[in-house]
Amino acid sequence: QVHLMESGGGSVQAGGSLRLSCVAYGKTERSCMAWFRQAPEKEREGVAVITGNGFTKYADSVKDRFIISKDTAASTLSLQMNSLKPDDTATYFCATTNYPCGLETLDARNFANWGQGTQVTVSS
Repeated sequence: QVHLMESGGGSVQAGGSLRLSCVAYGKTERSCMAWFRQAPEKEREGVAVITGNGFTKYADSVKDRFIISKDTAASTLSLQMNSLKPDDTATYFCATTNYPCGLETLDARNFANWGQGTQVTVSS
């Protein structure tokens, strides 16, 4: 089991930037680590994932605006969000797989460990 704790959410105007962080307590070196988000009355959506060996994948809606990265030594996952839009407003969750993960996946069913979420609000 891995315990995850997100931080860095907040309110920003459209066009602004935010950086989310997620500290992982437990073994994650070879896991996939990802960010998901969920807006009110919408389904949870995969935003970005980074595999155990550093490959990344992004949802089309955030490609070229968001950057996912991880610091293995610090057990920290980050999401740099630039050029934010009102449609990015959601609760953002950090998640990890419980198995060594070499293929990029944004399917929530593959992720066993979840954080509590951090709210991001983008105003127009």
